[in-house]
Amino acid sequence: MSRHICARGKALGIAAACLSIGALPALAEPKALTVELNKLEPQGAGCRAYMVVQNDDSTAYATLKLDLVLFQQDGVIGRRFAMDLAPLKAQKRTVKLFDLDNISCDKIGSFLINDVVECKSDAGPVENCLAGITVKSLTGVQLMK
Repeated sequence: MSRHICARGKALGIAAACLSIGALPALAEPKALTVELNKLEPQGAGCRAYMVVQNDDSTAYATLKLDLVLFQQDGVIGRRFAMDLAPLKAQKRTVKLFDLDNISCDKIGSFLINDVVECKSDAGPVENCLAGITVKSLTGVQLMK
């Protein structure tokens, strides 16, 4: 297909466009991260969430800070908070825990990864981390983005 475009481009006197088509670097693919809500466990008056993060990429993350929104069972926003899942080693599965004070597990309807606040590899900032995150849940509480 690019040969056809280049042939037309040359015919139109746009040879530079043909040269640049072949010289464009491949776009970087989003990093392969899966964030799984694995378990919710009552913890006193609160709830402990177990998150499993599978990093299938060769990139190690020094920071992966998520903007999370907790929705109650009735769909009303219950809480908004930030959670840093890092450090994450390359090609490794990791379990992270976080406690939600003063909210029982049975009151939680879902979690939304609203955005990625900060995303840095050992080499520096990583762009568009949210696009590279896949979510799933093994609980009755949905995790979405």
